[in-house]
Amino acid sequence: MHASRVYIAMRAVMQLANAIMFTTYALYYVTGLGLNPLQLVLIGTFLELTVLLFEIPTGVFADTRGRRFSVITGTIIIGIAYVLEGTVPYTFGLLSLFAGVVIAEIIRGVGETFLSGAASAWLTDEVGESHVGSIFLRASRIDQAANVIGILLSVGLSSIILNLPYIVGGALYLLLALFLILKMKETQFQQVDRSAKDDWKEAGATFKSGASFVRRSPILMALLLGTLFAGAGSEGFDRLWEANFLMALHFPDWFDLTPAVWFGLISIAGSVLSYFAAALAEKRLDLDKVQHTVGMLMSLTLLRVLLIAMFALANSFPIGLISILLLTMVSTVAGPLYDTWLNQNIPSQSRATILSLMSQGNALGQSLGGPVVGAVGTRYTIRASLFLAGLLYLPVVWVYAKARKHI
Repeated sequence: MHASRVYIAMRAVMQLANAIMFTTYALYYVTGLGLNPLQLVLIGTFLELTVLLFEIPTGVFADTRGRRFSVITGTIIIGIAYVLEGTVPYTFGLLSLFAGVVIAEIIRGVGETFLSGAASAWLTDEVGESHVGSIFLRASRIDQAANVIGILLSVGLSSIILNLPYIVGGALYLLLALFLILKMKETQFQQVDRSAKDDWKEAGATFKSGASFVRRSPILMALLLGTLFAGAGSEGFDRLWEANFLMALHFPDWFDLTPAVWFGLISIAGSVLSYFAAALAEKRLDLDKVQHTVGMLMSLTLLRVLLIAMFALANSFPIGLISILLLTMVSTVAGPLYDTWLNQNIPSQSRATILSLMSQGNALGQSLGGPVVGAVGTRYTIRASLFLAGLLYLPVVWVYAKARKHI
């Protein structure tokens, strides 16, 4: 299979598996395992700390041992972690359900770092920097269709057994790993001569090369700072937007729909709209013009700030719903644009390492910013915390504006 088809298939299966698991994960955590709010927060903290610790070593691994090997390794680890998480009531029932989930999430975090940067670095090398942007957008569009299917499957599977979505999602990751072993080829990766250096020296040299390139690039240094603030803003918003519907906006009393059904409907509507947004962006945007790409990123980030503020200040369900749906569309288009521009600005030999550095900055921002945003919501109101989450994106707008001037 052509590299673009392998990548799109890989993204679609991952999105399908994630939607199956995460649409109803709160029901499994709270109703099935009986976890309290503090435990729910600590699970995310352990996950982010794992990412912080392993992001750079696994990025270096991908740049020295091959991106294909790294992607397959990460897919297998994540699949095992999700199956373990789905079987926690049986494997950890006599000890601690919370400890079982934490262990599974730590294993998942290690797997995520093997994937982070390696998949896009592999694709960029295989198809070339000039073609990767359109593939990212196409994959994002197809992800939305997979997401809708996953949401429907999640509701059906969780109605049978609450932990079944995790078992099915983990199994899909393991089947994906088998598919990648058979179909994923790596033809452009330049293996370092291992006879001349030992493994540790080789890894150290790769990391130093990537870090040095980032330090010498004003754009990448600014972007690293931007990812820190983007992580802080996204962590706070992602954990609180559902609570805002439940605590401040409230769902309409239509057809006796439960909150779970409402969240499912919102997710499906967002996926459908995002599908068309990605399709339009794929046709209209010229990703070969770097200045145009960065200008679009700046505009979309500013729009994100305004929409989060609109959602935070909304005093009715329709305004909140419109804000969330528009935010979903913005994220769907902005993500591929960011990936394209970033991959076009880093050298092939250190691509996965530098991408991991960026992911580490995002994880650090989430670890630091999430508790601050949450504390504001506890001290004042959830609206205040959401508004702060939006303000944390403003430095990212400044980063894109500065980067545009350097081009």
